[in-house]
Amino acid sequence: MKKQNSKLVDKLHSEFRVRHYARRTEKSYIGWIKRFIYFHKMRHPSEMAELEINAFLTHLAVDKRVSASTQNQALAAILFLYRYVLGRKVGDLGSVKRARKPMRLPVVMTVEETRAVLSEMPDEHKLKASLLYGAGLRLMECLRLRVQDIDFSGNEILVRDGKGAKDRITMLPNSVQNDLKAHLEKVRLTHKRDIEEGFGAVALPEALVRKYINAPKEWRWQWVFPQTRRWKNFKTGEEGRYHIHETILQKAVKVAVDKAGITKRVTSHTFRHSFATHLLEAGYDIRTIQELLGHNDIKTTMIYTHVLQKGGQGVRSPADML
Repeated sequence: MKKQNSKLVDKLHSEFRVRHYARRTEKSYIGWIKRFIYFHKMRHPSEMAELEINAFLTHLAVDKRVSASTQNQALAAILFLYRYVLGRKVGDLGSVKRARKPMRLPVVMTVEETRAVLSEMPDEHKLKASLLYGAGLRLMECLRLRVQDIDFSGNEILVRDGKGAKDRITMLPNSVQNDLKAHLEKVRLTHKRDIEEGFGAVALPEALVRKYINAPKEWRWQWVFPQTRRWKNFKTGEEGRYHIHETILQKAVKVAVDKAGITKRVTSHTFRHSFATHLLEAGYDIRTIQELLGHNDIKTTMIYTHVLQKGGQGVRSPADML
């Protein structure tokens, strides 16, 4: 059985590579699939069906009391397994006990609070935070930007493989363009030096590298925000740069929020929430904002209309009329 499950994991890795899933998604999905197998005492998934899937998902909601998003992630992992690896359709899962999804409004900063936090960001991270806010980018969307994704002439940013493996176009704020150009010039000089030292190759999907052998060393494919130090494979002698780790920016945001005296629970994702809310306040239509954010469902974008309501559902308190 161990050998059989080992082959299953190999097939999973192969399918993730073919479909260009992010490494963290791959790691998460494989973790859930293993938990599904362990829950059913190491039975192979090909021997199981809807009944066993229902039992596992219900166990997560009732016994483990996971959140709705966690249960949905587990379901997505299992559906990926059956659809792409085992080649089977999963039938009705209506009897699953669903985890309760609490109604939470996103935390949003005012324009003044956003300005205060950005002013406290250290120089090496202020540009990244400005793009999170000014373009409505998710954290990893920002850090995974390639040089060719920036279109200065069109004032646009191409977001590749965003949430749901979708590409989209969002705005490139005029206010960051000079700083971004100066930053890219520094990155270009670093890349040139790496090439001269015999390195300079960046990680790319295997299929792309097979088709374009020289692509990993081309300037257009380099990260906009690369690591300051090269990684090194001591077995092969290879060296290169990946994009900076997300925790570096997350920590910088936390420090800046504290320095700005903001008591709200602000994270790097709060910039994106603030981007959407401030556009609504400026009078832009909800469909345009949906496209900029890359939401599949307009209902997801509509949550920001609730944030706009001041006070108790937009009602003026009688205490303010005294």
